[in-house]
Amino acid sequence: MTLAITQSTFRTQLKKYLDQISEDNETVYVTRSNNSSVAVVNQEKLNWLERYARAEDGTRDHAIARDQLIRQKIIAPDPIVRSNENYWGQFNE
Repeated sequence: MTLAITQSTFRTQLKKYLDQISEDNETVYVTRSNNSSVAVVNQEKLNWLERYARAEDGTRDHAIARDQLIRQKIIAPDPIVRSNENYWGQFNE
């Protein structure tokens, strides 16, 4: 679940939100008056997101980072491919 709160709410309940970010893998968006909003995420999530973004598609590092992000329910898993004669036939050409 993603939370959107104001800067003053975040400040007054800092421990509560930091615990949710750390323990529940939440993302908290903090809106700030007259400034850009910020997102607060835990270090592990940020590390995997950065690794995924930097890795070239099709590489082992990209696949590992993608797998971790799927496990954390940050990105959707690949659809399941149902095999049938048509599916396997495409590889005979």
